[in-house]
Amino acid sequence: RQFMCCLSPGGRAAGAAFCLIAVYLETYGCQMNVNDTEIAWAILQKSGYLRTQQLEEADVILLVTCSVREKAEQAIWNRLRHLTALKSKRLRSQAPLRIGILGCMAKRLREEILHKEKLVDIVAGPDAYRDLPRLLAVAETGQQAANVLLSLDETYADVLPVQTSPDATSAFVSIMRGCDNMCSYCIVPFTRGRERSRPMASILREVKVLSDQGVKEVTLLGQNVNSFRDTSEVQFRSAAAPGLSRGFSTIYKAKEGGLRFAHLLDQASRVDPEMRIRFTSPHPKDFPDEVLQLIQERHNICKQLHLPAQSGSSRILEAMRRGYTREAYLELIQHVRDSIPGVSLSSDFIAGFCGETEDDHQQTMSLLRQVRYNVGFLFAYSMRQKTRAYHRLQDDVPAEVKRRRLEELISVFREEATRANGAMVGRSQLVLVEGPSKRSAAELCGRNDGNIRVVFPDTEMEDGSGSGAVVRAQPGDYVLVKVTSASSQTLKGVLLRRTTLRESAAHR
Repeated sequence: RQFMCCLSPGGRAAGAAFCLIAVYLETYGCQMNVNDTEIAWAILQKSGYLRTQQLEEADVILLVTCSVREKAEQAIWNRLRHLTALKSKRLRSQAPLRIGILGCMAKRLREEILHKEKLVDIVAGPDAYRDLPRLLAVAETGQQAANVLLSLDETYADVLPVQTSPDATSAFVSIMRGCDNMCSYCIVPFTRGRERSRPMASILREVKVLSDQGVKEVTLLGQNVNSFRDTSEVQFRSAAAPGLSRGFSTIYKAKEGGLRFAHLLDQASRVDPEMRIRFTSPHPKDFPDEVLQLIQERHNICKQLHLPAQSGSSRILEAMRRGYTREAYLELIQHVRDSIPGVSLSSDFIAGFCGETEDDHQQTMSLLRQVRYNVGFLFAYSMRQKTRAYHRLQDDVPAEVKRRRLEELISVFREEATRANGAMVGRSQLVLVEGPSKRSAAELCGRNDGNIRVVFPDTEMEDGSGSGAVVRAQPGDYVLVKVTSASSQTLKGVLLRRTTLRESAAHR
């Protein structure tokens, strides 16, 4: 959970020439929501708002919410009831406390949030952040204010997000919004709308600004990031659509024209040779060879891919409308490993989807063993209203069976990830230093090229200039760390020396 606050100027009391309205934003869910918080803050800041770090001073509290899983929504309801208790304790001498819901949950549950629970004054969907100043003004009059309309073209291309952590070494850059895939379990197309891509020129401008600010790693962000298609430049509108990965299909017709993800990845990696480029979340169907070749060739594009499998059973994959079989997915995995030697892989899995049998579950277990992912995100299935599964399928796997299967998947994942990460013991890893380790002030942590957490002692090291001088590692430094031990989630090692991306690539 991330927190951010701001103060807004505005007339409040009768006869007062000027007073401050404090606004507090709290973020739940995925990286898209973190980026949405930064967009919302940028819009509020442009309207003259100021920051504060004190929740107690808040006159408006806005929660940026997630609807992907029932557990995420339940956390929001619990938080709302806590905030409502704060609201009731507000002194009469103070302005009334206003509470708002932003993002996916606002879109999905507008009526329930506003009318049934009556806990909320402001509701704004993912495409309504530009409207926040107006919604806040309406709420100040004592009325409920809502805008959950989805857009076919809103990308916030002209809004430069304000980083919530100014000293951060990494940042997210949104390149597209929405999703057209319509997987049967997924609420995203209904809460975030259809796919639309941000103009490439505005993305590259933001990457350049971040580079100038000293950010050393950028993650290109979208619901289906590798189906990026920028049609803003006329000369590319007739370009042919790239083919899908072999053995993959989609429910929508291939869209012709536009600058594609390979063009964006190429140009983004050229902005700053000392800035790492990552991207998430992709769909396995959209990996043409030119994308894989770029990742292999460019020293600053991380050799790490997120390839969401969701299940290891072809029968369940068909019910999920994923557009591939187990065999096609494994063929892609092999092609990726052949194209990008040493690539680190991560994936998503759902335990207990509609109709999943014990045999289906065992096939997912065997896929985890066969692929041996470095990083995994595993969850029990929770049915979402509006999805195809809600209308067409039965959520027939008992909760206790889902929990047991999820625990088994996690156990197998950890076992295999420990083996995969163990292969790095004795080898040097290039690590971007993030800061002190959470467990010990005597240790630093960062992430390697494969996005795996690396912990190492905060000791003196060679400065990398060849002069023999010694320095301490600082956030934003690239350092070489020799790995001494590995677990399913963390590598531990010893510092060797400071380096650069270019130098490290030259010695591979």
